[in-house]
Amino acid sequence: MPRIVLFVSVSLDGCFEGPGRDISWSRVDDELHSHFNEELARLGGFVSGRVTHELMADYWPTAEHDPAATAPMIEFARIWREMPKTVFSRTLRHAEWNTTVLPEVTPAAVAALKASAAGDLSLSGGELAASFRELDLIDEYRVYVHPVLLGRGRRIFPPDAAPADLELLTTRAFGSGVVLLHYARTAARAANA
Repeated sequence: MPRIVLFVSVSLDGCFEGPGRDISWSRVDDELHSHFNEELARLGGFVSGRVTHELMADYWPTAEHDPAATAPMIEFARIWREMPKTVFSRTLRHAEWNTTVLPEVTPAAVAALKASAAGDLSLSGGELAASFRELDLIDEYRVYVHPVLLGRGRRIFPPDAAPADLELLTTRAFGSGVVLLHYARTAARAANA
């Protein structure tokens, strides 16, 4: 059965966004972007919330026309355009670029999404990740810790989230100082899900 895998970049102090939704602090160089491309190209689809989807749809469909786009960025644009996408939104009714819109995160909706997927699904978006976490629907966590302290910003999970036991699968350090921490739900929790 395909898994829901949260892909998230965070600062060392745990923020995925700085004040004003700022993500300019992230250290995504060609090495890290190529790694993202390799990992994401193997998946069965992208799952995001409306805000994340609209940010992606504003740039990636035409990224190859941006003079500042690097080779890994152009490669990701192709991956993003071709990959099936699911957006959870109560306000969005229709979306382009091979996208299905679902109105609400429920265990039944996510089970149906996983059952129809050709492979694991990448989850992104802070509010959506919190909703999935609250319902215990995240199977794996790929947390990319960037070597920066923001001091304040939005954290990926609310401070009142229930505890969860995770098993470390792999780690990887990149030349930029970013470190990947790859976790899965413990076997006992996954069996009960």
